[in-house]
Amino acid sequence: MEQKTPIQTEAEAVTEEDISKLVREFYARAFANETLRGILEGAIHDWPTHHQAVENFWSNTLLQTDRYQGNMFALHAALPLRLEHFDIWLTLFRQTARDVLPATAAERVINRAEHVAKRFKSGMFHNGVPLPKLSRL
Repeated sequence: MEQKTPIQTEAEAVTEEDISKLVREFYARAFANETLRGILEGAIHDWPTHHQAVENFWSNTLLQTDRYQGNMFALHAALPLRLEHFDIWLTLFRQTARDVLPATAAERVINRAEHVAKRFKSGMFHNGVPLPKLSRL
């Protein structure tokens, strides 16, 4: 796989190790959250594969690698998510990023996560009401 040169300063640099630590610590915290645990238990049946897929997404996003080729929206749109789940997810993600990454890198990751959440919400809800789920072909 081709790895493009990331455009980042030393202060905001993120490594693959940082991404792995962020993903694993975030999911430990999310799984400990009573509200998110039920969704995670119903959706994720192979944690190592899931962790790798999420690490690949963040590697692609932050380091401009070609490691993630999936459709995150389609995967999440099929889940029984409510608007409040996004708030909980973002709160835990922000806390985790700030705890495990250098400050500048954490803010960069948080900005991207907030952008993803905003796009997901706009694709899954209208005025706070869930849009109909698309059936799979």
